[in-house]
Amino acid sequence: MRRRGFIRGIAACAAWPLAARAQQPERMRQVGMLLSGTADDVVFQTWVGAFLQGLAQSGWVIGRNVRIETRWAGSKADDIRRHAQELAALAPDVILAHGGSTVRPLLQSTHTIPIVFTIVTDPVGSGYVESLARPGRNATGFMLNDYSLNAKYPELLKEIAPGITQVAVLRDASQGAGTGDFAVIQVMAPLLRLQANVIDLREAGEIESAVAAFARSPNGGLIIPGSAAGRHYRDLIIALAARHKLPAIYSERHFATAGGLVTFGANWIDEYRLAAGYVDRILKGEKASDLPVQAPTKYELVINLKTAKALGLELPASVLGRADEVIE
Repeated sequence: MRRRGFIRGIAACAAWPLAARAQQPERMRQVGMLLSGTADDVVFQTWVGAFLQGLAQSGWVIGRNVRIETRWAGSKADDIRRHAQELAALAPDVILAHGGSTVRPLLQSTHTIPIVFTIVTDPVGSGYVESLARPGRNATGFMLNDYSLNAKYPELLKEIAPGITQVAVLRDASQGAGTGDFAVIQVMAPLLRLQANVIDLREAGEIESAVAAFARSPNGGLIIPGSAAGRHYRDLIIALAARHKLPAIYSERHFATAGGLVTFGANWIDEYRLAAGYVDRILKGEKASDLPVQAPTKYELVINLKTAKALGLELPASVLGRADEVIE
C-alpha cells in the first residue's frame, strides 16, 4: 500500500508543472500604432476601429493577450519624428504606421521592429522596401496607389467641370509623394488643355491666401491628392472650394461626405482590416520582409450632388453612372 501511494505521489508531482503551465496566462504582446492624425478625428477612429476588429477576429483581445500603444502624432514632421522615436523605444512586437509621413521616421528609429504600413504611395521609390514582392527590410504593408492614379484626377475633374482651364494641386511638399503627385498631374494637364499650378500645404493662413489668389483667375479647379496635411486641413479646403466656387476632386471618401464635390480612391477601411491580418501573421512568427506589399484592387468614385448643385454643375450621366456612391 505504501508503495502504491508513493507512486501516486510521484505521478502527481510530475503532472503538477504541466497543470501549472496550462493555467498560466497567455504572453502579453504589444502592438504600437503611429497615426498622423488626432484622437478626436472621427474618420481616423473608423479606420482604427476596423483594425482592432480585424485583430479581434484573429483572436487578439486587448488586455488579455495584446496591449496597444497609440501615438496620435498629427501632421507636423517634427511631432511625427518625436513620436516615432518614443514608440520605437518601447520596443513593441510590431508597429502599425499610417501613411508615408510616419514610415520614414520609424525606419530611421528602428531597423528591427516590424512595421506594417497603410496608405503609402510608391514604397519602393521612397526606399521603404526593396521590392513589392519581397520587401526585404523590416517594413511591409498596403499601398495608397502608384503615381499613375494621379492622371485620373484632372481627367475626372475636366469631365465633371468641362469649363475649367486651370487646376491648383494642393500638395504636402514635405513628403516626396507630394512632389511625385504633382509631377504626374503636370504632365497630364496639357493633354486636357489645362494649366497646372501648385499650392503647398503648410499653414492655414498661407493656404487661404494661396487659394484666394488662384481663384482670382476664372475657370479654376482644385486637386487634392492624399496626404496627412490635406487630411488635417480638410474642412478648411472644402470651405475654400465652396467660398470661391471651385470644383475640386479629392482622393479620400470622407472629403465627399464632409461636403467635397467628388472623390476617387481606395477604400481605406479595407486596408486597415488587411493590415490587422499582417500584424496577426507577424505576431505569430512571420517576418515583415517576407510579406508582399499589396496594392488596392478597387477604387471608389463618390459624388456629392448637393455640392455639385451649389457650384452650378450639371453632372453628365456617364459620370453618375460610374459612381459607386452618390450623396444626395
